[in-house]
Amino acid sequence: MAKTTEQLIQIVTAGGGIIIDGSQPIDELVQIAAAAAGSGATVIIKNADAKTTHRLTEVAAAGRGNVIMDLTQ
Repeated sequence: MAKTTEQLIQIVTAGGGIIIDGSQPIDELVQIAAAAAGSGATVIIKNADAKTTHRLTEVAAAGRGNVIMDLTQ
């Protein structure tokens, strides 16, 4: 069962680290990354190469060092 963005934010806000798929909409990735910045949790984004560098920098800025992006193919 897939979790909603709101559920993922709840997990991250509580300090839980998660691995998510980069195919999610960029605004959702930014929200999750911002939650990680607030709690110190780590978020790993798989398939991040599907997004442009510009969009990934938005996510990185929101995450403030708490986001790891998997750019392998």
